Amino acid sequence: MTFLSLLTGSFSTPAAENPTVAMVEAAYRHHGLDARYLNCEVEPDALGDAVRGARAMGWVGFNCSLPHKVAVIEHLDAIGDSAAVIGAVNCVVRRDGLYVGENTDGQGFLAALRTVVDPAGKSLVVLGAGGAARAITVEAALAGAATITIVNRDRARGLEVVALLNERPSARATFVGWDGTYRVPDATDIVVNATSVGLAPDLDARVDLDPDSLRPEMTVADVIPNPPRTRLIRDAEERGCAVLDGLGMLVNQAVIGIRYWTGIDPDPTVMRRELEELFTRRTS
Repeated sequence: MTFLSLLTGSFSTPAAENPTVAMVEAAYRHHGLDARYLNCEVEPDALGDAVRGARAMGWVGFNCSLPHKVAVIEHLDAIGDSAAVIGAVNCVVRRDGLYVGENTDGQGFLAALRTVVDPAGKSLVVLGAGGAARAITVEAALAGAATITIVNRDRARGLEVVALLNERPSARATFVGWDGTYRVPDATDIVVNATSVGLAPDLDARVDLDPDSLRPEMTVADVIPNPPRTRLIRDAEERGCAVLDGLGMLVNQAVIGIRYWTGIDPDPTVMRRELEELFTRRTS
């Protein structure tokens, strides 16, 4: 018998609306693991202290969410191949006493997307150019997406992602400045919101996109897990689009993270069910 639990968690700000803790601890309970997941509010200027604290307390790993996915790299001992290509880390793993940064966002999103549509040969429009957008578009390019359009207000940041994607022989990426309400081109197959617009508590925020440019043959995905039914998802459903909420990406990237930390392959259905019940209770 031991009274020393495995410690994992998340560093982000704002952290209060992040439901990851409920999902991960449900998996720990289901698989009989003596492990804890601590959701921590960490401001940008305290990130280094948070990582040093995790080291001191022997955490086996942690997630990094907004706005730390790039900044955390300087506080780590190494980064994995996918994180190096993407240039962002969302999952840190202790290996041989060293903290190694990985990126499970893109893999998690792709696994969820494939339940609705295979991105191979498809035309993607991705809104945003932050860590989530980088992870998603790199994985989409590796999966054979025909074209990827990055739509972003910060031109330099958007062009940086385009340059990263165009290093891959199979990808054709372009940048569009987000200077006003964006109209999705008719030939688009998949639209992805990779921004934080619509994240709780700002439940009624609408991505600056013309909802009437969404067509029934398109698949519309949102990376935001809370709330699962964002304004964009509702707009897309009203126009007959296939939709993918942020819970799929959240669950699938966490499955990989738990495997990294514990060696266990967690049951994703347990994790998804916990989130669905959580949001049902909150809206009832």
